[in-house]
Amino acid sequence: MRMRLLLVVVVVLGTSVVLAADRNKPHPHKGVLKPYTEPAPLKLSTEETAQLAGGKAVMRQVEGENGGRGLAVFKVNAPPQTVWNVICDFPQYPKWIKNVKKTEVYRQEGENIDVAFTLAGLGFSIDYFIHHVYRHEKLWGTWTLDYSRQSDLDDSVGFWRVTPWPGNPEQSQVEYSVDVQVRGWIPGFVRGIIVDNGLKQATGWVKEQAEARHKAPPR
Repeated sequence: MRMRLLLVVVVVLGTSVVLAADRNKPHPHKGVLKPYTEPAPLKLSTEETAQLAGGKAVMRQVEGENGGRGLAVFKVNAPPQTVWNVICDFPQYPKWIKNVKKTEVYRQEGENIDVAFTLAGLGFSIDYFIHHVYRHEKLWGTWTLDYSRQSDLDDSVGFWRVTPWPGNPEQSQVEYSVDVQVRGWIPGFVRGIIVDNGLKQATGWVKEQAEARHKAPPR
């Protein structure tokens, strides 16, 4: 209902959110959300393990310093390396993820990957710059904003981790967590799109694309 009301307001007023991302200016701060380090091994309950085995994602709300973070855990019928390759395929994100309209890998040095994102929908368009540290050999990685550039988001942190499914190396368990803090002039529902919808979408696009690649004949 809230999203529909916001859409009506945007259409009636003919307005859009005008923001101030600038790749030539540093971000106003060096981080307000607590960044992730190497994710600790995840412990699942018996009920959660059965839920994953049945093909349903497990969603958790992780308590944090700024109101909590969302965590999604899900099963993919593809090997971990295939899943990781999909996660790292940033140029394809606009084709795979709703509201992601543009991505640009503007710097890549070893395990450090910096990507510009444009998120759009319901009369808004925001640009932000993410600094990823991806441990490719371990199939996990974390991110923060790239604080050398000014993003429309106030802050963002998160992580991915891919591990073999117990007893089956041709399947994977995927963990994804994200938290976002928006600026005062960005509609609050934007955080919901990135965090709440982002968690739900991650269980969809990663699973769909990784399983399709795994099934596809080699080129």
